[in-house]
Amino acid sequence: MISVVLLGAGNVATHLYKAFSRAENISVKQWYNRSYSAISSYSNDVETIDNLTELKEADIYIMAVSDDSISKLSKDLPFENRLVAHTSGSVSIHDLDKKNQRAVFYPLQTFSRDAELDFSKIPICIEVTEKSNFQFMKDLTEALGCKSYKIDTEQRQTLHLSAVFVNNFTNQLYRIAHEISDAKRINFDILKPLILETAKKVQDLSPYMAQTGPAKRNDKKTIKRHLKQIESEEHKAIYELLTASIKKTHGASNTFGNHRKAKNKTGH
Repeated sequence: MISVVLLGAGNVATHLYKAFSRAENISVKQWYNRSYSAISSYSNDVETIDNLTELKEADIYIMAVSDDSISKLSKDLPFENRLVAHTSGSVSIHDLDKKNQRAVFYPLQTFSRDAELDFSKIPICIEVTEKSNFQFMKDLTEALGCKSYKIDTEQRQTLHLSAVFVNNFTNQLYRIAHEISDAKRINFDILKPLILETAKKVQDLSPYMAQTGPAKRNDKKTIKRHLKQIESEEHKAIYELLTASIKKTHGASNTFGNHRKAKNKTGH
């Protein structure tokens, strides 16, 4: 049985607690957060504390806290030479205080508190400073039914950057589409099957091969009509930027540069 102490109470910590609790070979020994009220509702299921001096010995201490809190919290831990891991995609493993054995347990997924997640489908990126801890970290991921990947800090930070593009930026485009459709009293639900199918396609095809649309076809007539339809200058700039990027990727010429220069000269 792998004993875990969880530190933090955000979305990642909450989902980790649920996943660990369901795993047969993992025992959550304690759950710490500096604000006890954030975890008090779980006090009947696990020992919850708000004082670091009360931490018990465990196989691993997983810090699922904000990036800015990782370094200080690791320094404040009242013990040495135990295995401590953070869950961040962008923070170096060396931000953890070296008085303890250091590791990273990074689940690459978007976490919303009330969403149900199947952890067996979430890839876990692991990193250690002591090679002797790698197998333990792998065993921990396997106990969750997850697939693990040995990823160093630079690779993990690159993955995090890539995740911003496929998740955060994509969601912002969803928001823009919702705003555009809502302005014309169109139900956004009509677009949801397209969103799902687009995500499904890249499970089997590379994003390059999956690309469709007027920019790839260099359909100037449709692009011009779209630009006339867009009322927001911010949305228009995003449309032009992404269209130019797709054109460049797929070998079509970019016509926006001259268009922008002409607008600047005329003051429009």
